[in-house]
Formats: sequence, C-alpha cells, structure tokens
Amino acid sequence: MKVLVINGSPRAKGNSDILCDEFIRGAEEAGHQVEKISLREKDISPCRACYACFRTGSCVQKDDMAEILKKAENADVFLLASPTYFLTMSGQMKVMIDRLLPRWQDLGGREAYVIVTGHDGKKGEVIGTKAVEEAYLAGKGIGK
Repeated sequence: MKVLVINGSPRAKGNSDILCDEFIRGAEEAGHQVEKISLREKDISPCRACYACFRTGSCVQKDDMAEILKKAENADVFLLASPTYFLTMSGQMKVMIDRLLPRWQDLGGREAYVIVTGHDGKKGEVIGTKAVEEAYLAGKGIGK
C-alpha cells in the first residue's frame, strides 16, 4: 500500500517527527511504500473560501498544496501528525486540511491514522514512552 505521512509540526526532529518515523519504520517493515511530507518545509496559503474549486476541481492558488493533493490522491493510507497548540492541531496542519477542499470527497474511504503530541513540549520527551512503540505497531499493522 502507498502511505502518505504528513507532519504538521513546525519543529524539526521533535516529538511529532520521532513518532512519524516510528510509524514509517513499522509500515516499511510491513512492506508498504511510504512518503513523508513535513509541512514546515512547504509554502501553503490559507483557503480563500472562493469556492472556485467546486467548479474546476482545483484550487486557484499556486503553491505547494497542489503537490500535496496529488500525493494524497495516490495514497491508500494517511497519517496526520501534529503537536497540540492551545488545545488543537498546529496552524500548519489546519491550513493544509482546509486546502484539501477540492479533493475532500475523493479522499474518503481510505485508512487514516492521527498522531497528536502534547505535554510540555520538550523536544524528545516522547523517547522511551509507550507512544513510540504504539506508533511503530500502528505502522506495522496497516491494512490488517
């Protein structure tokens, strides 16, 4: 299966990255093809609510979201990972989810996983916790 991992953390090598990488390790060991996207490396503008995508099937904005939409269309499985900021996902993840609008209905019916990190946000605090093993096992269990 094709797995698309989308990390919404603005911090490189933080807890979300660690858990994504463990999920990926499990998925690859199980024979799946995995691609990881880090939203911190992408230029994605917020949705303008112009709804042109309802008429054309694509967004009028020309940014990195077009590439992510193509990859999402080709994926069988999604993993969305985000730290918790003010009781919700990161702004990067929220903007990306809003911009799925042109293809949202086409993306239904796929296997999806969510990783949410929280606590006091210290980089690497997730190492040695049960969450690392759970992320690995989730990746290894894709499609079962």
